[in-house]
Amino acid sequence: MSSTIAFIGLGHMGGPMAQNLIKAGHTLTVFDLVPAALQAATDAGARAAASAAEAVAGADVVVSMLPASRHVEGLYLGDEGLLATIAQGTLVLECSTIAPASARKVSQAAAQRGIRMIDAPVSGGTGGAIAGTLTFIVGGADADLAAAMPYLQAMGKNIFHAGAAGAGQVAKICNNMLLGIQMAGTAEALALGVANGLDPKTLSDIIAKSSGRNWATELYNPWPGVMEGVPAAKDYDGGFGVDLMLKDLGLAAEASMQARATTPLGELARNLYALHSTQGHGQLDFSSILKLYHQPPRH
Repeated sequence: MSSTIAFIGLGHMGGPMAQNLIKAGHTLTVFDLVPAALQAATDAGARAAASAAEAVAGADVVVSMLPASRHVEGLYLGDEGLLATIAQGTLVLECSTIAPASARKVSQAAAQRGIRMIDAPVSGGTGGAIAGTLTFIVGGADADLAAAMPYLQAMGKNIFHAGAAGAGQVAKICNNMLLGIQMAGTAEALALGVANGLDPKTLSDIIAKSSGRNWATELYNPWPGVMEGVPAAKDYDGGFGVDLMLKDLGLAAEASMQARATTPLGELARNLYALHSTQGHGQLDFSSILKLYHQPPRH
């Protein structure tokens, strides 16, 4: 069944997600601050709106995919926020990775206006966004998740219900903290092996069949030349940026402080990515953390 969907935020993740909703037969009105992103969506069959408020007018469903908590709160809250414009009963899928407290704040404001909202951050990277195989980690009411399933299934393969509003964000933050730790550790291990004369692909193959196996080694290898189709094969262009990983590790640190939890490895990873970013690598893919341990030769 076709729905009218407003999609806000057409970056590396949001753009492909919107296109997969179009492929599923839905009618999309889209908005983004970047003209090229709007053009790519209209080329795929969407209608471009001049503002976010125009995009949500008459929409059955609203999907947003924005960089950080402040962008999400700025989009939805306040006298000129979208919650003052969106019709009662509209279903909102907020797919950004933000602070759990921000997700709860926006969700509570939506509920007060009779708007259904779930937080549904994603995992799977740009490759998963393009292929429609993302993992959605959802916080919200059972009934709202049930209503959102057709749209989530058009964009992803695995959908998990983590709990009430904000729970999706907590689970996503835990996952990304572990990912940052794994990537930093994988890069360090590969650099150590190469410094001692090993071939990086041979070492990666060994790790993949040994107790150190992990997603970073097997599916997103940080060493140039080991794996095709990953950012390391393209001078770390595209993918999940260092500054976005740094943002997520900051969210983990914030959640740790609020809960009085202990996350020493998460804090170490955050400091490593912060150092890497200050060296001018903030816009590169996060697997470029390898540069902290080894400088690949330029071709």
